[in-house]
Amino acid sequence: MHKIFNAFLLSISISAFAQESTAPKIHGADIYGAKPNRPFLYKIPATGAKPMEYTVLGLPQGLTVDKNTGIISGVTPAKNNYNTQLIAKNNFGADTLSFDIKVGEELSLTPAMGWNSWNVFGLRVTDKDIRNAADVMVSTGLIDHGWGYINIDDGWESEERKPDGEIATNSKFPDLTALSDYIHSKGLKFGIYSSPGSRTCGGFLGSLNHEEQDIKTYEKWGVDYLKYDLCSYTVRTFLVKKNLQKPYIYMNQFIQNSNRDIVYSLCQYGLGKVWKWGKEVGGNSWRTTGDIVDTWASVNRLLNKQKKLSAYASPGHWNDPDMLVLGIVGWNNDSRKCRLTEAEQQLHFGMWSMLASPLLLGCDLTKIDSFTMSLITNDDIIALNQDRLGKQAAFVFEREDIQVWSKPLADGSTAIGIINLGTKEKTTSVKLDKISSTQY
Repeated sequence: MHKIFNAFLLSISISAFAQESTAPKIHGADIYGAKPNRPFLYKIPATGAKPMEYTVLGLPQGLTVDKNTGIISGVTPAKNNYNTQLIAKNNFGADTLSFDIKVGEELSLTPAMGWNSWNVFGLRVTDKDIRNAADVMVSTGLIDHGWGYINIDDGWESEERKPDGEIATNSKFPDLTALSDYIHSKGLKFGIYSSPGSRTCGGFLGSLNHEEQDIKTYEKWGVDYLKYDLCSYTVRTFLVKKNLQKPYIYMNQFIQNSNRDIVYSLCQYGLGKVWKWGKEVGGNSWRTTGDIVDTWASVNRLLNKQKKLSAYASPGHWNDPDMLVLGIVGWNNDSRKCRLTEAEQQLHFGMWSMLASPLLLGCDLTKIDSFTMSLITNDDIIALNQDRLGKQAAFVFEREDIQVWSKPLADGSTAIGIINLGTKEKTTSVKLDKISSTQY
């Protein structure tokens, strides 16, 4: 059986995705990784008319579900695989999903989905921007399609530490504990940014010589995700593989010993062929490329760098060709509409999903338009990304700007990406029986 996916010539109308059914439908992954005896937070992603009542059958001791919000919280139980049944019900019907809570050593059993501040706000980001993003993630229903992280990138730090060495925030972020609590109260998770160097890319405080202390502070703040960006560390270690690994190994020991589940995102731009060692140093994802920008040349270049990397992705450990450039972006300048055409944005989102990449939106959610909303709530495409088998699409062949990619899925089917990288419409044919998954 084959599931056909044509990202570039996506023919289903945009309005079809915007008109959700009033009956409940549970989305997102059907497996979730957590470590024992840690704080647990998961929002059941379910679309449909509200109010909705949520129930979980087989929920292990220590966890409870809020029947009105669908937020599962508590303290994770002992190591085991707990099979539960998620149920969402409203006046128009009910939906059920078999959902495994796998308690062990692995997090991020499917790629992280959420939002990061960098591609729209850059170093301008403020506490208000982060709260607004959390508000809109809920009010628009994005959270009900599986979008779950709200991550602050660079720009929250002070330029000097406190007298006891604890990392300090700048005036734009008066209280990160309060901000984290606000995000968590909505069923969302909270991510943060740092660097193994003395300074971040933006010139603020890095974690050098304060790694353990910073993780303890992140625990206190309720951090769920750490993006660790090489930056100033490269001045001393540029392109030396063992030295590239060193700061990530060193920080990982403190993450592993922390009292929180912290997803560990390595940001080192693909240096030293990180896909070959990112898992070994504890990474849940690792950047395979330099930074993305909102041009077709950038998206095309980053996509083509993934052709030989499918073997290095697996549940809990993902290749990351950088964040999504959709909607309203801006970095350190005034925000503007993404320069990609609609077709290019469809290909970008579709192929990042096929690649089992972390999906991190970078747009201004408060200004999201109907096209962007329809694209990022396409549950069929998201399901490819969140498939529990955890296989990255493998490159099959290219012919006259037409590329074919193949991704095996947990149900035994295969998703096929047929994309046109050229500037003109083309007619092509692909023999499905010739597309092999032996490369996996």
